[in-house]
Amino acid sequence: MLRVLVLSTLFPDASRPNFGIFVERQTQALAGHGDVDVRVVAPRGIPPWPLSRLPRYAPLAALPAKERWNGLQLYRPVFMNLPGTGGRWHAAEMVRGVTPTLDRIRDEFPFDVIAAEFFFPDGVAAVALGKRYRVPVSIKARGSDIHRWTRKPTIRRQIVAAGCAANGMIAVSEALRDDMAGLGMPRERIRCIVTGVDLSRFAPADRSAAKSALGIQGPLVLSAGALIPLKGHEIVIDAVATLPGTPLWIAGEGPHRPQLERRIARLGVGDRVRLLGSVPHDTVADLLAAADVMALASEREGLANAWTEALASGTPIVVPDVGGARQIVRTPTAGRIVARTAADFAEAIQSLIAAPPHAEAVRATVEPFSWEANSQNLRDFLQALVDGHQRATADGTLAPLPRSISGG
Repeated sequence: MLRVLVLSTLFPDASRPNFGIFVERQTQALAGHGDVDVRVVAPRGIPPWPLSRLPRYAPLAALPAKERWNGLQLYRPVFMNLPGTGGRWHAAEMVRGVTPTLDRIRDEFPFDVIAAEFFFPDGVAAVALGKRYRVPVSIKARGSDIHRWTRKPTIRRQIVAAGCAANGMIAVSEALRDDMAGLGMPRERIRCIVTGVDLSRFAPADRSAAKSALGIQGPLVLSAGALIPLKGHEIVIDAVATLPGTPLWIAGEGPHRPQLERRIARLGVGDRVRLLGSVPHDTVADLLAAADVMALASEREGLANAWTEALASGTPIVVPDVGGARQIVRTPTAGRIVARTAADFAEAIQSLIAAPPHAEAVRATVEPFSWEANSQNLRDFLQALVDGHQRATADGTLAPLPRSISGG
């Protein structure tokens, strides 16, 4: 039996049911293996009182410290989130905050490996915890953890040191693995495992009927992502503004909403462009099945879940050449990779609406990326780390990673 402790600050809770849902889904798939047992530790970063009473933190502070969540045993210890420090103490505070919980878990669940699901602060903390409990550590990089956090020199040093100390790392795309190696992390320890997609939830449907259910006639462009500048929603809004009669719906919420609302008003497209806010995952599946195109103009990504979910729904995508885009859009059937400009997005959207690829052919482009395949790859990766660590412990050496997990 492989006993896995998942450490993740990205995990859904009662106040944020869609937050980190891909980590939940991956963990459920991993736990579905008969020879794997899983516990999840989802730390909560809470500032000192009275800041902990702010609307941003109060719902997190009110969460239970332990609960069953969709079939998973879940622990939510608190660590100190120190305001004004730029995150430099997050990892150290996380170690301090979660250690008492892990000490208790260890007594009843002697975990074999720690799987950190984000590089910072989770991965940095996991390395310290791995040393404490003498177990191997895996760190998963998803994109913004590498691209955003490494812009801060003090945190970049922590991230690179953790990557060099981890027994193994996972990147969600080949491009992200290249970026990690470019920072100085050992490439031979990085495995590319593309995030899975739920092929039963996201599937083609009768597009005309799906549109009718939403009150739509004619074409529909969908974008899905947090309302933050990184996602480039303004580029897609500008693009659709030049395509008369083409609605754009944007599923997501975030601090950039007021700026986007002003842009929509200034362009006079309020009758065609809708900000839907936070949308339940099942509803996103309905929207994707109805849309003719999913367009997302992100400045950077690892490999966006929105890409694979759209393609699984039979909906082609228009995206810039970022992250793992070339791994996903390998043929024109899957969509277009274009320059990050409104004119290029408009041209690509218009071409896909005018000559749509067959939905089943679009779906076929991501069928290899099922959660079943993802969880099997992840299970094998973690087992290899445990086996290597046990051999190293037995002979007193640091064993290299087995050949089976050293490449892509």
